[in-house]
Amino acid sequence: MTEACVPAGPPPFSRPIAVETVGEKGLRLELEASPAECAALAGQDGLAALRDLRVEAEVARRGRDRFLVKGRVRAVVTQICVVTLEPFEARVEEPFEVEFAPEAEAEAAYARAMAEIEAARDKAAALAAQADPPDPIIGGRIDLGALASEFLALGLDPYPRKPSARFDPLIEDADEPPSPFAALAKLKKE
Repeated sequence: MTEACVPAGPPPFSRPIAVETVGEKGLRLELEASPAECAALAGQDGLAALRDLRVEAEVARRGRDRFLVKGRVRAVVTQICVVTLEPFEARVEEPFEVEFAPEAEAEAAYARAMAEIEAARDKAAALAAQADPPDPIIGGRIDLGALASEFLALGLDPYPRKPSARFDPLIEDADEPPSPFAALAKLKKE
């Protein structure tokens, strides 16, 4: 919950809902990003293009002040293949489930979680075992668009590869590990 983690300016895809509008039976929503929002998200996530961004979400009360948001974000993205450097389309479908709490409560839970991890001998194991603290409800609102944008980014392949792309290493003799000096000598001969 540090200021370094908060992006500057409004999110490219924002759909805030007031928590007071969530009744006892919860709230079901379907959201769709406009072409301009898709273009802004594509730029933010380093994509060549993004289209057909849709979100299905359910917001349920968890007691008086807490909420559970579950859903799925779907989109068609155009990424650049790391092998061929050609653009290609891929479908992204990412589920999400996040609990929200009042801002002060969420910050206190985050601080407790970080203190437990810091105090642990095996920090990696402590981090893996730690339940996610709730996200904060800011100004009485939960931004479902910003939440969906985060999970869309998590669903992206960091090393996108076109389905037909093949990478053939330049190793001539698979029994011997390649020597960088042998490769240089071969280049010098050519």
